[in-house]
Amino acid sequence: MDILTAGRDPGTADHYLYCTPDTVRWGSLPVPGTPAVLAVDSGQTVTFDTVSQEGLMEDQGRDPVAYFGQFGVDRRQVLPEAVALAESGLHREEKPKGPHIVLGPVRVRGAGPGDWLRVDFLDLAPRVPYGIISSRHGRGALPDSLPRNTEGDPAPVVSKFCALDGSRAVFGFDGGRARIDIRPFLGLCGVTPAGDEALSTIPPGPFGGNIDLRDIVVGSSLFLPVQVEGAGFFLGDPHFAQGNGEIALTALEGSLRVTARLTVVPVIAGAPAGWPFAETEEHWILLGMHESLDIAMRDCARSSVAFLAARTGMSPTEAYLYLSAAGDFSVTQVVDIVKGVHCAIRKRDFAA
Repeated sequence: MDILTAGRDPGTADHYLYCTPDTVRWGSLPVPGTPAVLAVDSGQTVTFDTVSQEGLMEDQGRDPVAYFGQFGVDRRQVLPEAVALAESGLHREEKPKGPHIVLGPVRVRGAGPGDWLRVDFLDLAPRVPYGIISSRHGRGALPDSLPRNTEGDPAPVVSKFCALDGSRAVFGFDGGRARIDIRPFLGLCGVTPAGDEALSTIPPGPFGGNIDLRDIVVGSSLFLPVQVEGAGFFLGDPHFAQGNGEIALTALEGSLRVTARLTVVPVIAGAPAGWPFAETEEHWILLGMHESLDIAMRDCARSSVAFLAARTGMSPTEAYLYLSAAGDFSVTQVVDIVKGVHCAIRKRDFAA
């Protein structure tokens, strides 16, 4: 496939936004005083050209042409925006320091605290024909034992290059290969947090952020509780694929072109108080997030019970019993300091 460079065939959305040193932050989330890089009306659509941090990180050389070149990628297949960011004076925030390139914030006119921002994902397309899975020593679900290099010693950073082959990515290993279904989504998607201190991009929170929820694909909607005037929508950490759990440090990362509709919603029946949730054609998806996976699970269960009670008329006890038989609870991720659990509730179970 040809790469999707910034400005090339951006489509027919109401607005278009791409990554430059003036439209992104690296490693931290916006604060209420951060100037908006775009302002839109509620209900308008925006096409975003996102850039993955892979190939720009310091321990990868901060030179995407050289980094991807070692895997046989021609420089013409490297996004010019990634090169421009690497060559600019843009640096990751020293404190807090996260890895993600954050595009935004976008001001949505009329949004204010107490509202919800509904993000409808209309299209998610890979911009390059390759992605990277990476891990670093001391991180992930097995920080004391993996990753290791070929000699079996602890490795500071290990990356796996995966070329796209149609709708799948090729994961090569000694003696064989596996194929990963491509299912693009944004790992990082949120609204500007309240408070003057810039937060790291790593842990998610009530504002959304680095949720790493693999189900927010095309056709899904993410609901974010607005924290500040104008919402201050941001996005980043584009993924080509991820398993529930995300046990290393990253999933299959790669730059995406994202088209989304941003709509202000004042009231949502049954919405969990102050926490994001998602909806697909088949499911309602409730989230629990905490540094303790046990507490994240309990928070997810509470939100799911309350949501069902408000939406369906079940008593809390009935919802509790129903979810034990039919709710699908999954680990979202365990690599972002604040861990995640999500519950998928089948809509068809409540069809008339």
